[in-house]
Amino acid sequence: MEVLTPKLSVRNITKSFDGKTVLNHLSFDLMEGEFLSILGPSGCGKTTLLRILVGLETADGGEILKGGKDISKLSSFERGMGIVFQNYALFPNMTVLENVQYALTLRKDTKKDAKAIAQRTLEQVGLTDQMNKKPNQLSGGQQQRVAIARTLATNPDVILLDEPISALDVTNREIMKAELKALQKKFNVTMLFITHDQEEAFFLSDRIMVMNTGNIEQMDTPLAIYQKPANDYVKEFVVNQLDKKYTDLLRYTGRNSHEK
Repeated sequence: MEVLTPKLSVRNITKSFDGKTVLNHLSFDLMEGEFLSILGPSGCGKTTLLRILVGLETADGGEILKGGKDISKLSSFERGMGIVFQNYALFPNMTVLENVQYALTLRKDTKKDAKAIAQRTLEQVGLTDQMNKKPNQLSGGQQQRVAIARTLATNPDVILLDEPISALDVTNREIMKAELKALQKKFNVTMLFITHDQEEAFFLSDRIMVMNTGNIEQMDTPLAIYQKPANDYVKEFVVNQLDKKYTDLLRYTGRNSHEK
């Protein structure tokens, strides 16, 4: 059996805003090559945790280890991680190609080959024919793929995704879920995915970390969480919600079948 090693280790991270605890001594490991989803409702602290991991926010206490090295005090650029935002954050005045190569031109090691790297990455994510278009000429799904390509082009070994497909319509969400899993395998990258959607987490994840008001309620495989929820919160927020969606789907499809 292959033994996985931690790519990222979070130890005793705390964070408060205006005296209110947002993250309460969180500790967990993100394993090499893993797709880990942080699942929780709005306000549970999951986005604050992501911002601390990538270096956009400073924790009040605790440490972040990457490959065994403490990166807690390093800048975002020095951490070697990429982030994909929910709102894409593309430059509207730049073409798709220019958006992807922009960050590469700011780095000494990739500046010379920025255009070639960007073109190759866009080809790998299936956007070759969109390179010269502006973001407003693309669909929401295509814009999200550009944002993902921009992150992949910098060759991060960890990618953090902040609810990257929640703004898409149902069809594009389903397409992007499949593409995210395919891209993870293709680029062999470790991914940490923030979501409030149970179905997304269960479809995509090797493991799921269920959060509630700054605490980790349970962290396990999707099947283990479904079969053995750790407490009433996990049972209600995860298991019961999944069951309800499945029941509603059966009711909907059953009603349609009678109508035919």
